[in-house]
Amino acid sequence: MKNWKTIRKSLNLTKEDETAIAFEKNLINSVIDIREKEGISQIELAKKANVKQSQIARFEKAVHSPQINSILKILYPLGYTLKLEKIKK
Repeated sequence: MKNWKTIRKSLNLTKEDETAIAFEKNLINSVIDIREKEGISQIELAKKANVKQSQIARFEKAVHSPQINSILKILYPLGYTLKLEKIKK
């Protein structure tokens, strides 16, 4: 049986792929942390964001990569948005 590390190596991910994966993981973890620190349930956030609770759950479980407008709908009621930064080389 192959483990995730073996499978991931076989994917031959580029540096850009790895960056995108790390960004999405960090974004999801940040949203969960903010929501929990604010004491807001998934149901409450869904109501504030005008989305279904299942969409919040799928986002938090990283079931799929959400579209940017979905991310912004979830972030806005929490008082956050996304920001572009220049890559430091």
